[in-house]
Amino acid sequence: MAFGEHEEELWEAMKPRFRPRLVSDPNARYARNLVNGTGVASIPAALRALDRSARATLARVVRRTPEVLVKVTGRKKGAEHLAAHLDYIGRKGEIPLETRDGELISSKSEARQIAEEWSEALAWRRGATVSAVSMVFSMPAGTDPEAVKQAVRETAERLIGDNHDYLMALHTDTPRPHVHLTVQAEGLNRRRFDPRREDLFRFREGFAETLRSRGVEAEATPRYTRGQGRAGTSMALTQLRDRIRKGVSRQPTEADMRQAREAMLIALGKAEQPAFVGKSRMRWEAIKSRYGAAADRLDQSGKDEDRVLAREVRQFLRDRAEIETVPDKVLRDAERRVRAEQERGKGQTGPEPGVPSGTVPPRSRQR
Repeated sequence: MAFGEHEEELWEAMKPRFRPRLVSDPNARYARNLVNGTGVASIPAALRALDRSARATLARVVRRTPEVLVKVTGRKKGAEHLAAHLDYIGRKGEIPLETRDGELISSKSEARQIAEEWSEALAWRRGATVSAVSMVFSMPAGTDPEAVKQAVRETAERLIGDNHDYLMALHTDTPRPHVHLTVQAEGLNRRRFDPRREDLFRFREGFAETLRSRGVEAEATPRYTRGQGRAGTSMALTQLRDRIRKGVSRQPTEADMRQAREAMLIALGKAEQPAFVGKSRMRWEAIKSRYGAAADRLDQSGKDEDRVLAREVRQFLRDRAEIETVPDKVLRDAERRVRAEQERGKGQTGPEPGVPSGTVPPRSRQR
């Protein structure tokens, strides 16, 4: 049985599904982009088809190819807020900001002027309005920073185009090279830049493709297709936890306290795991069955490279026998604490017969 006949079924397992929210003709925007030569539809067909087969994606997944990270880090409201953000990503003038046209902005006054220009068109709106959307594109330690920056630039050119202005800043002060991309919210055609989950996935795919075109191994698959539970943390919560780890703040987050309480109840047998944990396990079992079926078909192809990939797929499934979610990790810690408390209780001896209650025990002798 040919592997290609079931390629689409395997591809379904490795890519996310989004619920469509249709309020008009879903083909109108695509047709308009196709006619005008703008947007995603203007990407050359050869580039869109670059290494997009299910077989190649499966190989990258099981070989643990580094996953790209793309996230929205905030929405800046007003010139003051945006100017402070540009000052931060520019490290107060130490790191130049690159414009959409490749111009370098290194002075604080120039960055301030851009912040005012991006916010001026929104002055007529009531209340604080988003002037810009900040994003981060990141890769693991050891990746060439220049390749990351150029990949982000190409991705922005392809997926944002000329409708929105944007600024870039490459940071190499952490082990992970990353680029801050700040996009003007108000477009030339008055459309707002407001990336959602589907848009972020397209940015991840585009970022991974442009990195691979530069010889950098990268992939953009959902966590559940790799046997990993969802991250489930916002940027604000991540930053708060980071401050706690650094000792800046000693107050635990409400989310962590709630998770700890729920996990302790589950460990004591007084509650059950959340429903989504069971659903995550069921989905991972379904994906594993498709991976296993793909390995069987690869074995039957008669090609040496396919048999090698089949062995790698099966080893990947052995290493990922179970999917671990965030509640699973918290529960494991709670169960460890319960066992430690029980062991401590077993080691404590009761009062000796004939000794009145409340008697202070004698001090243990030390040699």
